[in-house]
Amino acid sequence: MLTGEIRSQIDAIWNAFWSGGIANPLEVMEQITYLLFIRRLDDAQMLEEAKARILGQDIRNPIYPTGDDTKGRSYNDLRWSRFKNFAPAEMHLVMGEHIFPFLRSMGGDGSTYSHHMKDARFTIPTANLLAKVVDMLDHVPMEDRDTKGDIYEYMLGKIASAGQNGQFRTPRHIIQLMVEMTAPTSNDVICDPASGTCGFLVAAGEYLRERHADLFNSHTDREHFHNGMFHGYDFDNTMLRIGCMNMALHGVDNPDIRYKDSLAQDHAGDEEKYSLILANPPFAGSLDYENTAKDLLSIVKTKKTELLFLALFLRLLKPGGRAAVIVPDGVLFGSSKAHKELRRMIVEEQKLDGIISLPSGAFKPYAGVSTAILLFTKTNSGGTEDIWFYDMQADGWSLDDRRQPLLDSDKLGPCLAQALSEAEHCKNNLPDALARWHRREESEKDNPRTAQSFCVPKSEIAAQGYDLSINRYKEVVHEAVEYEPPLEIIAQLKQLEAEIQAGMVELEGMLK
Repeated sequence: MLTGEIRSQIDAIWNAFWSGGIANPLEVMEQITYLLFIRRLDDAQMLEEAKARILGQDIRNPIYPTGDDTKGRSYNDLRWSRFKNFAPAEMHLVMGEHIFPFLRSMGGDGSTYSHHMKDARFTIPTANLLAKVVDMLDHVPMEDRDTKGDIYEYMLGKIASAGQNGQFRTPRHIIQLMVEMTAPTSNDVICDPASGTCGFLVAAGEYLRERHADLFNSHTDREHFHNGMFHGYDFDNTMLRIGCMNMALHGVDNPDIRYKDSLAQDHAGDEEKYSLILANPPFAGSLDYENTAKDLLSIVKTKKTELLFLALFLRLLKPGGRAAVIVPDGVLFGSSKAHKELRRMIVEEQKLDGIISLPSGAFKPYAGVSTAILLFTKTNSGGTEDIWFYDMQADGWSLDDRRQPLLDSDKLGPCLAQALSEAEHCKNNLPDALARWHRREESEKDNPRTAQSFCVPKSEIAAQGYDLSINRYKEVVHEAVEYEPPLEIIAQLKQLEAEIQAGMVELEGMLK
């Protein structure tokens, strides 16, 4: 949890960039990411130096070489602990002519983070702005992993609140709900094929740290967590850098975050590789057949990105793998041949577990389109019996463009220390949705169709042409209204008419 003081420090850094001439929120985030990466490199070097002193050996994995760089500057001067004390003009010179060329040359060391720094650009325009920001960042506490992660998430929230780039962030509480429902394990191999800022991967990592802390006691599990568990694709290099830093500050050493246009490349190397997919891919309309991966078109012939992404998820999941993904409502009831065929495949050939209808304002102010969370398991042999539906009416935040919290922070999100009252539930359905999800194989099957959640047998879904819209199956409660007999109503109307006429006569008499 961030303190008010730390939030104020971050706000001041952000405002310094804006007043210093960098108005694009994504560029601000990118430059902060570079500075944090530089600070992280120095911290890593200090750790290696401390190990060497204790062991009485040379540094095994030095980040900064001894001697000078190609322009005659000592590599020691490129370290955060050193250059932060330089005068502004010298600091700006060292940053632009020495540190950033050094960052770009690090790509050969094989680490994910270095790879995404190979085209790093230094765009802080003035020496005074750089010196001011470096000084501010130096005073932000970054020793604790939880604090580092929360600080970066708070900064990412500023991208969302700034406007045009907010589509890169799925609301954190929705991500947490999806992670809780899929319950990652230490053996999972997790992928987000539209990773953006890596919010889903970060949340999965935090879930494992909290629920499976013992995995770090095993060398094999620990290595898997840091080097083999997390995979993300994106085709925006800026987002790749930001996503990588988000993972780094949440304590993942070497995730596989790489450039890939998920719908436009062959996936032979990734086919049936992942056991868990968490995603909110961009649904941006249509693609040309020429630019679409042929292996996806072999699953479903369409130009619609929302259907192609679902086909991609089926291709990437290994048998037994599960997915929680956000889809626009049109996927659930679209009448085209491709829509129906894909739904049929998921219901008949795989195992469709559940559908959560999200409030239409969940992604405001960036999109007002209605969406749903689709939860399914890849089996290649069917298995769908009863499909669980949940009608989410509120997620804890206002559903207008402001998206303000409706409850105190300890009553927001899916996992709470104490149960919500009925009035509080009306403002935050997430804990209820999670609790009912865990009962979907038991008492949920007995719920009437008028309840907030209920189950529908596969046979009924098939009979409806595989329509997965909750409104197709939900029954509305109509309150019984008692009316008086018609003759009594007529008598009342005649009585009212007589009273009106008598009143008119009285009024005319008073006017005369």
